[in-house]
Amino acid sequence: MKSKPEKVKDLETLREELMQAAHVFLASYEKLTVQQDYELRKSVKGAGAKYRVVKNTIAGKASEGTRSADLLKALKGMCSIAYTEGDPVALAKALTAYAKANPSFTFRAGMVEGRVIDVAGIDALSSLPAKEEIYAKLLFLINAPAQRVVTAASGVGRQLAVVVDQGVKENKFK
Repeated sequence: MKSKPEKVKDLETLREELMQAAHVFLASYEKLTVQQDYELRKSVKGAGAKYRVVKNTIAGKASEGTRSADLLKALKGMCSIAYTEGDPVALAKALTAYAKANPSFTFRAGMVEGRVIDVAGIDALSSLPAKEEIYAKLLFLINAPAQRVVTAASGVGRQLAVVVDQGVKENKFK
């Protein structure tokens, strides 16, 4: 059992992490084995996020004055939180994939950019493409008109060269 100073230190650490976190997902984790918990933490860490199992009172106190206060103030039952400063889509994809493989892990709610979302919102978020994929599509769309202009401009010169070459071969140009 932790002593009071250790609990206060945990509370302050969680508060600092929640202050920085822009995206928070709340889940229920009943009946997970140690191996399943290890796999969950590994997938969350791979998404660039953090995962914690915390007492409801500590989560409520730590969230006071943070963006996640509305989400974490009235927790009931066994709860865990996953949070990140980075890409919420990557975290939502990792958690959703894990929830599909382990039905004992269920979502309760989430917070993305200060807005509280429900389970349907988390599923919708997890179906979005990753940030890198969106950037690649955007760069392709920006680059496509420039490629078309270059192709059209080089096409005129190429066609002129073909006509001159045919004229020389047929001795029409002397």
